[in-house]
Amino acid sequence: MAVLKLADQPPLIQAIFSGDPEEIRMLIYKSEDINALDAEKRTPLHAAAFLGDAEITELLILSGARVNAKDNMWLTPLHRAVASRSEEAVRVLIRHSADVNARDKNWQTPLHVAAANNALRCAEVIIPLLSSVNVSDRGGRTALHHAALNGHTEMVNLLLAKGANINAFDKKDGRALHWAAFMGHLDVVCLLVSQGAEISCKDKRGYTPLHTAASSGQIAVVKHLLNLAVEIDESNAFGNTALHVACFNGQDAVVSELIDYGANVSQPNNKGFTPLHFAAASTHGALCLEFLVNNGADVNVQSRDGKSPLHMTAVHGRFTRSQTLIQNGGEIDSMDKDGNTPLHIAARYGHELLINTLITSGADCTRRGVHGMFPLHLAALNAHSDCCRKLLSSGRRFSMCNDSVLSAGFQIDTPDSLGRTCLHAAAAGGNVECVKLLLSSGGDHNRRDNCGRTPLHYAAASRHYQCLETLVACGTAINATDQWGRSALHYAAASDLDRRRRVALEPESEGVQAEREKEAALCLEFLLQSGATASLKDKQGYSPVHYAAAYGHRHCLELLLDRDDSHQDDPESPNARSPLHLAAYHGHAQALEVLLQGEREVDQGDEAGRTPLALAALRGHTDCVHTLLSQGASPRRTDTQHGRTPVHLAVMNGHTTCVRLLLDESDGADLVDAADSQGQTPLMLAVAGGHVDAVSLLLEREANVNVADNHGLTALHLGVSVKPWSLSDLIIMLT
Repeated sequence: MAVLKLADQPPLIQAIFSGDPEEIRMLIYKSEDINALDAEKRTPLHAAAFLGDAEITELLILSGARVNAKDNMWLTPLHRAVASRSEEAVRVLIRHSADVNARDKNWQTPLHVAAANNALRCAEVIIPLLSSVNVSDRGGRTALHHAALNGHTEMVNLLLAKGANINAFDKKDGRALHWAAFMGHLDVVCLLVSQGAEISCKDKRGYTPLHTAASSGQIAVVKHLLNLAVEIDESNAFGNTALHVACFNGQDAVVSELIDYGANVSQPNNKGFTPLHFAAASTHGALCLEFLVNNGADVNVQSRDGKSPLHMTAVHGRFTRSQTLIQNGGEIDSMDKDGNTPLHIAARYGHELLINTLITSGADCTRRGVHGMFPLHLAALNAHSDCCRKLLSSGRRFSMCNDSVLSAGFQIDTPDSLGRTCLHAAAAGGNVECVKLLLSSGGDHNRRDNCGRTPLHYAAASRHYQCLETLVACGTAINATDQWGRSALHYAAASDLDRRRRVALEPESEGVQAEREKEAALCLEFLLQSGATASLKDKQGYSPVHYAAAYGHRHCLELLLDRDDSHQDDPESPNARSPLHLAAYHGHAQALEVLLQGEREVDQGDEAGRTPLALAALRGHTDCVHTLLSQGASPRRTDTQHGRTPVHLAVMNGHTTCVRLLLDESDGADLVDAADSQGQTPLMLAVAGGHVDAVSLLLEREANVNVADNHGLTALHLGVSVKPWSLSDLIIMLT
């Protein structure tokens, strides 16, 4: 909200803020608009009420000011007067019929505002005019909630005396006691408890007042609740006790108090995490961890997924706490359910100092974790070059025994369970420093994984240009193929394989997508310049052009088409599906445009005789259908399997826009009633599929409703047992 200059305001507002009734009368006499609105829809009466000036408030009302005018937050002058705690202004407004039940945009009444601002005298004026003091706002909070939240003891006392429900709960089931405890208002807590508030009440997450006080570090409230003999180890909906939440938030004084009162230091939550796990992980939990360890917490307790407190320090890089745990008996090589030790986890998250602590304390670098990977695999895969260097340290304690043996005792090219070496992982991770470190340590750049892929395949698939350069400079076999016959060039053309998964989770901007395609094109161009064969086909007969088309990489396609035209008219290919088919099927209109520039046959059929247009129609890719039609693709071409046209295929899946495009092409009258090999027309397929819009379009184009298929069935027969059709609706529609 901008700060307004009084000098820039209308004369009437200036006079109100100056507290000059005579000036106001003169301005009103000169026909100054008494109900003029500012940019936030506030009237002069709002200003007078805000100032709490009863005399000017009455003057404005008597001069015609609307007493219940609402600003853009729906606040009335009464809300403003109460917020200013002006009893006189409130009395004036009420005397002139101000609405004591008026709600702002948060559904708060003047009583809510009075409670929040400790306007005790105003509340005393308003309450007798209300039918209930328990009205809730948009969040379900009553005036008592607001008074308790803000620590206004006298207001709480007044509301309780006037009938406020002491155990009223908001939309998250929070009581006034929860809020008072969370904010540390001890006097309010004592008052509420003395008046019968339920001390062990739970909100929707199962938090008791002890939980809320512990989470925010309100030590005085915690002590008071403990003296009231509340259940100290009561768990919330997640299984966390007050000690858990105190450790999670680093509230060391509360942790000490809870332990002194006998809290269970080893109680697990629903996922098996103890307070020690939380203390090991939290930002400010160092002292909490020491308290727990010194009071007998099990330093090797494991959660349901097998993580020990030492694993948690490794996730978050708490190396000082890791030292404390190790010194107190923490098992340095404990394994979680994936087989990962704390060293694996530290390598995964890139915590070099913690790796140093673990190695110095004797952590085993040869332990295999998830998928049989070493810690070095994980450091390389996640592009942590400093961690790789630490794990590959050539220092006195961990010196190399020979050119290809690590100090930890395993061969540098020892694979994981999928056959991937650390160099494969580094190439996938994309940190060229990691790649260079592993190569200088004797890593084999031509080593293949279980699928026959070399590190070059991984670098190409992940669009890591510098890694490609480094590997090629080492003499990597650039045209080496995997078990499916794919080279690194195939992978570069099909890079960004996880695009669909990412788009589903978090759609990318066009700029980010364009940048990724640019990176892919840069890698592909480098491979081509380094001798990669553009015409090399995999075991399915697909060349890199096919892959670029399938994944819609326009720039890659342009580069490849300059080098390779073998994808056209290849009778020996085991796969009849062309790049055009793949681009159309996957909906890449821009890729289609590139391919069509040099394509001689736009209506070529795949193994089922389907044309690119048929596949685009089948999948409902409107842009591709439009592009292909504009390049002369025929909507009348039938497949060899079922004798269906693109119209049949579009109708089957309810792609009405594509159907319209196909029928609008030249004269589509013959397509409306075209029959497939079973004698079925597009109308029959639309009815059978329950596609109402498609049926309506075909009827609009005068489709014949009486034609029968090879079994003598009409569209009406086919639709009788299909949702969403009722027999009466179907008869009306088709007759």
